[in-house]
Amino acid sequence: MDLLCNAYSTPSDDDDDEPRPVAEPTPPPLKRFKPQNPPLLPKPYPLITGRYISKRERALLSPALSPSLPNPAAAVSPVMGSISDSDLPHDILSSLRHQAKGRSQLGRISERLSVDLKSHKKSVNTIQWSPTHAHLLASAGMDHAICIWNVWSRDQKKAREFSYHNAAVKDVKWLQQGLSVLSCGYDCSSRLIDVEKGLQTQIFTEDQVVGVIKLHPDNSNLFLSGGSKGRLRLWDIRTGKVVHEYIRGLGPILDIEFTVNAKQFISSSDVSGSNMSENSIVVWDVSRQVPLSNQVYVEAYTCPCVRCHPSDPFFIAQSNGNYIAIFSSCPPFKLDKYKRYENHGVSGFPIKCNFSLDGEKLASGSSDGCIYLYDYRSSELVQKIKAYEQACIDVAFHPLLPNAIAACSWDGAVSVFE
Repeated sequence: MDLLCNAYSTPSDDDDDEPRPVAEPTPPPLKRFKPQNPPLLPKPYPLITGRYISKRERALLSPALSPSLPNPAAAVSPVMGSISDSDLPHDILSSLRHQAKGRSQLGRISERLSVDLKSHKKSVNTIQWSPTHAHLLASAGMDHAICIWNVWSRDQKKAREFSYHNAAVKDVKWLQQGLSVLSCGYDCSSRLIDVEKGLQTQIFTEDQVVGVIKLHPDNSNLFLSGGSKGRLRLWDIRTGKVVHEYIRGLGPILDIEFTVNAKQFISSSDVSGSNMSENSIVVWDVSRQVPLSNQVYVEAYTCPCVRCHPSDPFFIAQSNGNYIAIFSSCPPFKLDKYKRYENHGVSGFPIKCNFSLDGEKLASGSSDGCIYLYDYRSSELVQKIKAYEQACIDVAFHPLLPNAIAACSWDGAVSVFE
């Protein structure tokens, strides 16, 4: 027991006569030397097909394999040439100015009006002449680009090229005042662009692919948009917000058109995914946001284009049945069963048609690459112009020169025919 007590007992302070050694303070650990230049990474091994690549190797290889992102600051300027009419041939410039004043000068034009305009790399979806600057033509294509053409310029014909959209551009429209265009596309947005300055001034974002836009004929601050989810919206450009929304449970919107009095508008939607063919064409009341009629066209065809006559109370619809149908624009919006325009082909393409400024002629594109000109009143074929090898998608009469018509094709060509 005495041995155990001696082993586990703690010596008292009295017994500890000898002084204890004081422990010296431990110096802090030396900081790791950090070189000014980081060590060079080992060169990655050449890739061998089928060889296992470890995570560490992938981390080393990732900077070399990742694609370099474009620098937004190094973007190409959209300004390509002049949008002024000062470079036009004298005869064409004189004719445009006389036509704007109501005096005909067609017999004095010695220059040919036919022009080929090449820039788009994919299909061109739409074209439109400027209503205020008749020498300018806008085109929008599947290559994400919007081109502004100074059609008869003796220098650079492509005046502007805008690539603000991140996907294909479906539609483009000139504003009634000033030099601005409104466009829409697959990036779920509509964009307002100042053509003169080459700047994007406003973006209208949606939750759907925007396939078509239409400016209000009486109020340049309002425009309609239609998209892939069947939603129709009336936007105010000043506030950038939706004023009205028109809900019907429709398929993707193919086209929209205001009536002449601007109190109604007509929508065309894709009904191929449902059995409700009566919703193919719907007439809406603009202010009350209600459909006035939905049993306008009950045939099982979609209509990629709708146009109102500039003066008569009628509207037409391009049908995938390879004809253009005629409807009354007054209630009950009846289909004319005894007259139609049929010689061209549609064959599933988004073929468009347009009236001449006086409403006496109707032009249509065609799947065979031709332009078909019809007499509006008799519905007889007047002229057929072979334009392209692939489908002719859109046609547009010049706003001042009645013997000039623009067209675009599925292969990316834009042309003006005399």
